Amino acid sequence: MQNCIIKWGIIGCGDVTELKSGPAFNKVPNSKLVAVMRRNADKAKDYAQRHNVEKWYNNAEQLINDPDVNAIYIATPPLQHEQYAIQALHAGKPVYLEKPMAIDAKAASRIAQAVKQTKVKLCVAHYRRQQPLFLTIKNLLNQKEIGDTRMINLQLFQPHQSKMIAHTEVNWRIDPSVSGGGLFYDLAPHQLDLMLYFFGRPKKSSGISFNASGFYNADDTTSGQILFDDSILFNGSWCFTFPERKDSCQIIGTKGKLYFSIFDNNPLIIERDGIQTSIEFERLQHVQQPMIQKVVEYFLDQSSNPCSADEGVEVMKLIDSIAAKF
Repeated sequence: MQNCIIKWGIIGCGDVTELKSGPAFNKVPNSKLVAVMRRNADKAKDYAQRHNVEKWYNNAEQLINDPDVNAIYIATPPLQHEQYAIQALHAGKPVYLEKPMAIDAKAASRIAQAVKQTKVKLCVAHYRRQQPLFLTIKNLLNQKEIGDTRMINLQLFQPHQSKMIAHTEVNWRIDPSVSGGGLFYDLAPHQLDLMLYFFGRPKKSSGISFNASGFYNADDTTSGQILFDDSILFNGSWCFTFPERKDSCQIIGTKGKLYFSIFDNNPLIIERDGIQTSIEFERLQHVQQPMIQKVVEYFLDQSSNPCSADEGVEVMKLIDSIAAKF
């Protein structure tokens, strides 16, 4: 795909594409959104009209086979990721695939195998990798700003009636048959992918997950551990029936600590010798735009893959392991 424009088709133009990703496809160089698809034809047409998109479909196969579309963004619930990703790959069209990569690690592995078989490009939308906050953290870790990393403590707690439950048209996120396993499967991929991005492939992982409240048919409480190379230990806790919200990550090194949030727009705190330094980051209008720019560059053979299928599989293996699916 040298010296051309990436002409995108979106499969699943739902809420996540309204602001987080959709508009960014027209804002990065050499990129244009030309078609969208949603099973509800009225909603697909409405999205296309509101976002000035030329074409709309209510059939994914038609969008995939549209000759004006040369790249596919899959933003459906996870259950459909495998089917649509493999169809697009076999049609010769590179794929930008929403997280979680698939409903489980086995499905993700089948997608990765299709990438190898077809030799068509695929990127997983672990978009926080390209946001300024997390690029800064990676740079600080690489420079040993807090010495050698020893431990990571992560906590994500939120009330049961959060906006992800209360304002979702169809609560697929808490239907394991569609999402894979509740809000842990929806939110933890962002967090665990960053751990892989910072510290490399894990040596081992384990966890426990259960439904403490019975509010819905999915686990709401999860705890997990990961051991990385260089004796780096990760401890994570997730609870989605907590009385108040908490989004915190602490990286502890031999010379200091880093404090930050994964989802909330809080400052990065660097602590050394008892002195804290705070760095604030501007909230991005379209949180996926930096990643989409890297994906476009990769599809045009201008840069390396910002998040490969194999990396996406590693994240899904961690998710399944911590959720005690294995």
